[in-house]
Amino acid sequence: MNKSVSSAVSSVAGAQPDYIAIAMVVILALIVIALVIRKHMQLKTAALKASTKVDAAVQEPKNTAAAAPGSAGDIKLYDVEPRTAAMLMAIVADSTGIPLNELRFISVREIK
Repeated sequence: MNKSVSSAVSSVAGAQPDYIAIAMVVILALIVIALVIRKHMQLKTAALKASTKVDAAVQEPKNTAAAAPGSAGDIKLYDVEPRTAAMLMAIVADSTGIPLNELRFISVREIK
């Protein structure tokens, strides 16, 4: 009878799930989930920082087309050749005694 009891106990014990193995699988699954969430948060933070840098760059445009040293901006020419306008500007600078780079010409127009 002793043998039948031990065989009955071993068959019942073998039929029960191994709780330690299940606990290890659950803990491993929780660790994997925590790592995935952590990586997701790091990517989200990096994307937010990149978005902030892009927004700052868009709000503060850099002056890419700087004027030449000593120039005073653009000039509009109306029915005048560029060579003629340059000669007129040189004549005005010479007549007034003011250096050409200190004068600001807004437009040159031929009077007909």
